[in-house]
Amino acid sequence: MRNAYVLGLVTLLLTTTLTGCTGITGGNGGNSANSSLNVPMWEIGENWLYTFSTPDYSDDIARLVVATVDEDGGTAYMLGISSLTEARRHAVLNHNPFLGRITHGNLSAYENGEPQQVLQFPLKQNSVWEFTLFSIEWNAVVVSADSDSAAIRATSSDGQSLDYVYDSEIKFFSSFVWTDTAGIVQLRMMFADHDIGYSGDVYFVRGGDLYTNTWDNSGPDAEIRDTFFVNGHPKDGEWDEMIYFLDASCGGGSSSLTLTLRDHSSLSLLERAMGPGSEEMGTLGTISYPTQEYTLTLTFTGTTHLRLMLAGGITYSWTL
Repeated sequence: MRNAYVLGLVTLLLTTTLTGCTGITGGNGGNSANSSLNVPMWEIGENWLYTFSTPDYSDDIARLVVATVDEDGGTAYMLGISSLTEARRHAVLNHNPFLGRITHGNLSAYENGEPQQVLQFPLKQNSVWEFTLFSIEWNAVVVSADSDSAAIRATSSDGQSLDYVYDSEIKFFSSFVWTDTAGIVQLRMMFADHDIGYSGDVYFVRGGDLYTNTWDNSGPDAEIRDTFFVNGHPKDGEWDEMIYFLDASCGGGSSSLTLTLRDHSSLSLLERAMGPGSEEMGTLGTISYPTQEYTLTLTFTGTTHLRLMLAGGITYSWTL
């Protein structure tokens, strides 16, 4: 009888101990399969500092700021940048999809005039959906979620991937990484800081690709002449300016390159003349928007490299 009583007491203690352990686990976030995250609310002046990295240019640091909360009839935020230079850089490089309008409902970014559900709230483990970003169709799944964050993986039919984490404390991404089919990271967006109550000017430059090309020459001398036409933004009319980004370098010996961009009246708008061993990387500048027709003339001697990107820009600004 006494043995039966002792056995029953031990069983009760073990059961209580196991139940207590289970309760502690639940207090730290619970079973992730049963956790979900709801869409946050942003306020004017809320801001995030991120580092953006790609294979083609050095790390770019930008502070994203909520400029307004009543876009599109009160259904979207306007997310801008605290620096006009950075706003222009993002417009021509086009590497940050999370600028401009962001919907209240799902923090959806706009691409080609349509909101894209990179996130779909409530975020819950194993939730699936589809969206388009970087002109690629993605299938997304929440691979894990608790009360603090959700990890999402999206894949394309050709084997590319997006891996990103939504963090409920900062109310946005803690990381966002795009990897192509060759395993090369095309974009790495990493969180650095979150704050509220930003005071100062905020900018958004609505950009549109006008001309992009890269030339690598290591053979005979070459001369290239190219003409292109520029139309205004399909919805917002004429561009305020043309934004350019260029990388250029010359090897040793007699290597050299020249660049001249002219409008239809032969007015020279952009010029470069570089000799052996010279280099100019990541230069950002602007050109007034005078005409719709442009002619680009290039010459290459020896070992040379040139990458030129041109975008139209319409600038919006707010003072907070």
